[in-house]
Amino acid sequence: MRSGNGSGVGRSVLNLNDPQRVLLVTGVSGAGKSSMLRVLEDLGYEVVDNPPLNLVEQLVSRADHHLAIGIDQRTRGFNIDSVVDLVARLRTQAGLRSELIFATADTDALLKRFTATRRRHPYDNDSNAGYSLPQNIAREIEVMAPLRAHADLVIDTSGLSLPEFRQMVEARFGSRADGGALTLSLMSFAFPAGLPREADVVFDARFLRNPRYDESLRPKTGLDPEVQAYVRADPDYDRFLRQILDMLGLVLPRFVSEGKRHATIAVGCSGGQHRSVTMIEDIAEKLADHTHPGLSQDGPVVVSHRELARQGRSFWRWAKPPQ
Repeated sequence: MRSGNGSGVGRSVLNLNDPQRVLLVTGVSGAGKSSMLRVLEDLGYEVVDNPPLNLVEQLVSRADHHLAIGIDQRTRGFNIDSVVDLVARLRTQAGLRSELIFATADTDALLKRFTATRRRHPYDNDSNAGYSLPQNIAREIEVMAPLRAHADLVIDTSGLSLPEFRQMVEARFGSRADGGALTLSLMSFAFPAGLPREADVVFDARFLRNPRYDESLRPKTGLDPEVQAYVRADPDYDRFLRQILDMLGLVLPRFVSEGKRHATIAVGCSGGQHRSVTMIEDIAEKLADHTHPGLSQDGPVVVSHRELARQGRSFWRWAKPPQ
């Protein structure tokens, strides 16, 4: 077990009224899992990399600090179903805020990283003799796909520099990012896949007209202009958006006055693909540009679409980056 404070932040000792944060960090080899653990260590998390899977719950029960645990195919007892079951058990424990974080990258980025570092891929062993590096990368992506589908957060590091990656992790999991300003995460999701456990405020967009019933729009997402136009044409869409922004104008300043440093606003629909995505994109635009009367957001704004990320169709982005 390691406890770092390389950034001078100090260790994240739990207050009695705070839920214990438990981050299970996994992903494909070369995508940044180890880098993420180092950043979390600097933020004050107690970090354990690759403990035997059957000891994870024991580590959690004994921890008195926020905890980050690295898990991958080198972990003793690693099995996709076992990890999914472990995450499910941790999510139901009172007093815990448990999240599964999945790091990924595209094949070209992974190839460049393995070539530059000259590290061996975990699949490059005697039992896999004859497979090339691209083949091993493709096989691991396929094997790990079910775990990505259960992740609370998927981070694609393909185009991220190390400073950008650090900023992203600090904004999501740090307590003092951006000089103490509130960091706001905006997330779309699907209700059947479960409420985001980290959400502070949840809105339901399922009453809006559904593009799923239009065959030409069904495979598209709320990131596509055609879908956005369809959803915005609902006669109640503008009113709903205004009322959400009015509500945020009320609660965000109170979050700041209470000392919160991170808040998550979530909008859900049936599939997490069309209506909620459109709504989150429009909220992000208003917050980033301060275009709604009486609403300002001085800190960074992060946008994610949970179900699209699980499918590999969309990942985190800054609507308003840290200053």
